[in-house]
Amino acid sequence: MKRAKITIVGAGNVGATTAHWCAAGELGDIFLLDIPRTEDMPKGKALDLMQASPIMGFDCNIVGTTDYADTQDSDVVVITAGIPRKPGMSRDDLLGTNAKIVTSVVEQIKTSSPNAIIIVVSNPLDAMVQQALKVSGFPPQRVLGQAGVLDTARYRTFLAMELGVSVEDISALLMGGHGDTMVPMPSCTSVGGIPVTQLLPRKRLDEIVERTRKGGAEIVGLLKTGSAYYAPAAACAQMVEAIVRDKKRLIPCAAHCDKEYGVGGYYVGVPVILGSGGVERIVELELTASEQADFDNSVAAVKELVKVMDGLMAS
Repeated sequence: MKRAKITIVGAGNVGATTAHWCAAGELGDIFLLDIPRTEDMPKGKALDLMQASPIMGFDCNIVGTTDYADTQDSDVVVITAGIPRKPGMSRDDLLGTNAKIVTSVVEQIKTSSPNAIIIVVSNPLDAMVQQALKVSGFPPQRVLGQAGVLDTARYRTFLAMELGVSVEDISALLMGGHGDTMVPMPSCTSVGGIPVTQLLPRKRLDEIVERTRKGGAEIVGLLKTGSAYYAPAAACAQMVEAIVRDKKRLIPCAAHCDKEYGVGGYYVGVPVILGSGGVERIVELELTASEQADFDNSVAAVKELVKVMDGLMAS
């Protein structure tokens, strides 16, 4: 069986850790790419990770490169490139710089891997994946963003910590933009099949929801000099696995919604079926009145962010 070819653009903490998780899962041959000014850094990280394979027992090729030609005909391309958040920065502060970086990366990808599925991780996520779609010209189902898997993982973690239960027993969903307006869905959250609203008072659940919304900023504040990377990278690897193994996972991703949820042609977090074709279906839920209001507010924030980005790119 032909191995999948997985390219990860950006060999920083998120990119290198994504390579680690993908290698450990034997998801395919991995190409870790960074820009030429980093010289041999991606080669060093790839070689180090490759040398872990005899110890940890995974078998795949891992190549570090600064040349897109080496990534030719990739099946999946994960874009982690961009400047990270620093204390006091919002995701939106990254907008102008990262939009230019993502544009440059996608221009290369559409030439070197015209049939790839693109997963965008760079922040601010919803605007960056919108830009990737615009620049690539790919069908929308082959361009998506990683956000919901990470945000849901944070939500599940906080609930498990609060309830003293295994994270394995918590099923949850978040929707909307990736940021302070994301919409955790109590109506779609359960613990061992029990609705979470029967296990926690609403006030405490609201506090956990708010902590989830600010989960990335909390880690930035604790690290002082960087942002989260273990969980974001694990989330990327789960999405890559769903695609290369055609697992048909029902997970939340930043997907292009047009008629769906009445969004009108923007990327927002929604539950999707993720398989070898990328976003194979967007699952439309019946939202409660409060969830619909929160979702509409989140979509409005995404639209405003894209409008600002388009203005910056046009100037």
